[in-house]
Amino acid sequence: MAEWKRQEAEGWVRAVGKKLVNGRGEELILRGVGLGSWLLPEGYMWKLPEGGDRPRRIERLVEDLVGPEEASVFWKTYRDRYIAEDDIRRIAEEGFNSVRVPFNARMLLEGETNAEGYNDSALALLDRVIGWCRTWKLYVILDMHGAPGGQTGANIDDSERDQPELFIREEYRQAAIDMWRMLAKRYRDEWIVAGYDLLNEPLPDYHGAYNSLLQPLYRDMIRAIREVDDRHLIILEGAHWATDFSIFTERLDDNVLYQFHKYWNNPDTESIQRYLDFRDGWNVPVFMGEGGENDLDWYAGAFRLFEDHRIGWNFWTWKKMDTMNSPCSIRKPQGWEALGAYLQGGERPDRESAKRILGEYLDNLPLEACDYRPEVVRALFRRLPVRIPAIHYGYEGEGKSFGIAKRSAWESGYRKSDGVEIRHLDGQPKTPPQGTGWHRWDPDEKLCVQLAPGDWLAYDFTAGSPSGDESAGRFRLRLRLAAPDGAASVAVSLNGETVGEVQSAGEKWETAELDRELPPLDSGAHRLVLQAQRAPVRLEALVFERADE
Repeated sequence: MAEWKRQEAEGWVRAVGKKLVNGRGEELILRGVGLGSWLLPEGYMWKLPEGGDRPRRIERLVEDLVGPEEASVFWKTYRDRYIAEDDIRRIAEEGFNSVRVPFNARMLLEGETNAEGYNDSALALLDRVIGWCRTWKLYVILDMHGAPGGQTGANIDDSERDQPELFIREEYRQAAIDMWRMLAKRYRDEWIVAGYDLLNEPLPDYHGAYNSLLQPLYRDMIRAIREVDDRHLIILEGAHWATDFSIFTERLDDNVLYQFHKYWNNPDTESIQRYLDFRDGWNVPVFMGEGGENDLDWYAGAFRLFEDHRIGWNFWTWKKMDTMNSPCSIRKPQGWEALGAYLQGGERPDRESAKRILGEYLDNLPLEACDYRPEVVRALFRRLPVRIPAIHYGYEGEGKSFGIAKRSAWESGYRKSDGVEIRHLDGQPKTPPQGTGWHRWDPDEKLCVQLAPGDWLAYDFTAGSPSGDESAGRFRLRLRLAAPDGAASVAVSLNGETVGEVQSAGEKWETAELDRELPPLDSGAHRLVLQAQRAPVRLEALVFERADE
């Protein structure tokens, strides 16, 4: 279960066997957010079409609309406001213990390679956020999200020609190695920097012809880092959007964290089994370094999955425009659509209109100007009040997270190895998908669990202040349920003590409340267990609400 300790960020982070530990030698589960679009602007977070899908194209758009002098002022203001100390403070107060800072190598360079040196003002932005994180006790992961020339060959790395030129042109390869040496030398005494994430999502399958070059590049980057810094954690991502670990064939260092990313597929153990197997086989820690861009129900499942398997995680992303699925939603300026229309061949906004639109965007960037979505953070941490889909019971296995009184040969298309009956709301089985390969999670496919009498499911959640210095208060529990064979009931226990029952009148779906208020909850971690009584019952969701609302 999650523990909330701001002081988890204490001392050098190290890999010890399959765990990370902090400076006190305590196991460290990284729980963080990514500062996406700050030092590498991404077009989808700006609600722009393909013509503005990456930094260099967005920069051209701004300069085209307002001229080079105004553009320079715009970008300085943008970087000052998009992430400020207020953001770092709020992240710490919400209970996160780390941030991942994606940066564009081109921004740190005076030219396309390092021949002309490094940009002091850009490096000062890294210094500044590291300083804030030191104040607020958040570990920092430095993430080369866009390498010189591009390591992915797509919009996300700011590549110029949609080619992974990092692996094609030697000058880019050397520039990336030299940049990591420079950064390691600059931050070698900063323990609040947890580690160096050498390349973000290198080499998708359609550029897989270069896969054999990835591990040698990692080896050379690590060698350059270790020339000046022998203490920081090295973070390595697999190929193909950080999902393919087959490129790793040898240990490159003794202090390494292996990172995978997870989007849009089943939040179940089967979906990450290959990373668990890798962790066990290599005796190394693994990290879910980027995941999100989904709905709250998926968050409530996926991030519990990582917790139950003792895998650190980093949510993508903290802030973007006009969103419901990130904590901070930047309000869209009036007339913003005109910028996208212009990129698609429409009328060019006049200079004054463009200045007004871009100026309003800048005014909307600070935390206090954003629409804050606390429900996103609550879903990540399962912090009350929250909704938990019933299919996302715990991931610690039979006997701890679930129990089946009479096991059958049931096989579901979700959590298939558990043997729990997962169905569509009409009672039809959730069958395994046809064909091999990747299968997208469908948020519109509403699912439930069906329990026979005696079957039970456990749900972990947290309550109260992350720092533990406030009482959580009182809550009530509602269940969305149905009884296919007529009336049924569900016994509810909290932290090992029976607290009441929830009744279901029949086969129609209804929302029913626990027959009494939940006992007062202290700040911290809790476990709720639901057990079917006397007759089969279907469960769609658990909804925890404040008792005084």
